[in-house]
Amino acid sequence: MVSIRSISSTPSSLSINDMPWIVEHNESRCTLCGQCTSVCPMGAIKLKYMRKRMPKMVLNASERSNTFKIFVGIRQRTNVEHRCIGCGMCASVCPNQAIKPVFNPIIDRMRYQSTKGGNAVKRGGRRNVPGPNLLDRILFDRISMLTDPALDAGRHEFELNTLLGRVLPPEEFLRRKMSGEWIPPVREIFPFIIGSMSFGALSPNMWLGLLQGVAYCNEVLGIPVVMATGEGGCPPWVLKSKFLKYIILQIASGYFGWDEIIRAIPEMKCDPAAIEIKYGQGAKPGDGGLLMWFKVSKLIARLRGVPEGVDLPSPPVHQTLYSIEESVMKMIQTLSMAWNFKVPVYPKISGSTSAKAVLNNLVRNPYAAGLLIDGVDGGTGAAYNVSMDAMGHPIASNLRECYLDLCAQGRQNEIPLFAAGGVGKNGNVTQNGMALIMLGASGVHMGKYIMQAAAGCLGSENNRCNVCNIGICPKGITSQNPKLYRRLDPDKVAERVVETFKAIKTEMKKIMAPLGRSQSLPIGMSDALGIEDKAVAERLQIKYVC
Repeated sequence: MVSIRSISSTPSSLSINDMPWIVEHNESRCTLCGQCTSVCPMGAIKLKYMRKRMPKMVLNASERSNTFKIFVGIRQRTNVEHRCIGCGMCASVCPNQAIKPVFNPIIDRMRYQSTKGGNAVKRGGRRNVPGPNLLDRILFDRISMLTDPALDAGRHEFELNTLLGRVLPPEEFLRRKMSGEWIPPVREIFPFIIGSMSFGALSPNMWLGLLQGVAYCNEVLGIPVVMATGEGGCPPWVLKSKFLKYIILQIASGYFGWDEIIRAIPEMKCDPAAIEIKYGQGAKPGDGGLLMWFKVSKLIARLRGVPEGVDLPSPPVHQTLYSIEESVMKMIQTLSMAWNFKVPVYPKISGSTSAKAVLNNLVRNPYAAGLLIDGVDGGTGAAYNVSMDAMGHPIASNLRECYLDLCAQGRQNEIPLFAAGGVGKNGNVTQNGMALIMLGASGVHMGKYIMQAAAGCLGSENNRCNVCNIGICPKGITSQNPKLYRRLDPDKVAERVVETFKAIKTEMKKIMAPLGRSQSLPIGMSDALGIEDKAVAERLQIKYVC
């Protein structure tokens, strides 16, 4: 008999039913090959010796009715640090379909125990709010009919590209051209941009695959796709290659990787597509970036000029700046000068009620090439849960406010606005992007959608996987561990990038053709939008349909 005093319980004691994901294991199918335990990134399952009761029918009362057998089986761990994240790698490698993770519909208790050591909870991936978002509910309801014929999406020619850079009024452009004055640099790009994900946040194989796909889109298909680096820069060889013209280089408040970029300027064979100055991001508005020590390998440490294996938090603001006015005057003009005023330079900010104030300062500066606003659903790197879930501004209304402010000044065709944050969150990437374009954006940035579409990221809005921040990505997308990122084939990633952008291009035509629009993107064409929510319709100044 077991003494009650010998049974102990701690505040962090959890059972299988308290975990967010429960591993179901069919012992009759399992051959104990061990593949599932070897690929589990969290070590959530283990091989274990167990004693099992084997009942039997007895004929003699002197015999025991039960015997016991010792065998080896798979068991799930129930401590927080070895929790199952539902990635499904065990199921993908099991030759007998004997194991799989199942989402626990009961509210898991693990979240109350995940502050071990006094550390606030943080994760990779966007905030976990499942279901359709606002952009998914917007309809394109202005359909051309007999009086205004629609176009043939399959055979008609469409102009799908957008402009990155300050666009002068026609009379001002002609005056400067005739007098030989400086004309702001402008790039013609595809409106769907691969958002800021640096070399360090992404694995070497993932970065190479994205770059190969972008280069193929540009040089073979004629789709001028560009990608942004994020803080931390890009592989050093890219800076000295002709691929640089497809890259938007980012400088953030930590200045990580920027020394490498400055030193490479004399050897650059071409100019970058643009320079992005990051003041804020949707995942953690008002806070700096964070690359956790798990991902600071020897290579990343060398590129960023820091010791190996240390956390790399960025300050919340650029340390040499104290106001947006100073930022506009100092940062934008200095970086424009570094490339002889031939490269567009623009800031990236978090969605906020102060976004209009930033925009109005940019309007007054002739060197500002645009503005990128990152909404509350943005973010693929490490961020604290409280920042992801409760900080920021939804992108649709923030973008709309800024665009209408430009319209009031008559400058809507001069300063391009770009939007990010939740584009393609539920897979409807073209629908979301075109809705933002019709609300006033010149283009959209997408990060996690590309990870999911091009590399098969396992993360979801139901808190599945989302360990991008701690370097154990089971697909090798966001890991700096060679054993993990070698699972990812760069050529396959490039192939999926190309297929993704070809599909986006087709869907763009399918949206624009019924609108009767072909010669330019429908930027600000809000009369083509409707939504079954009166309050949202009034806020965005689009039609209420029901």
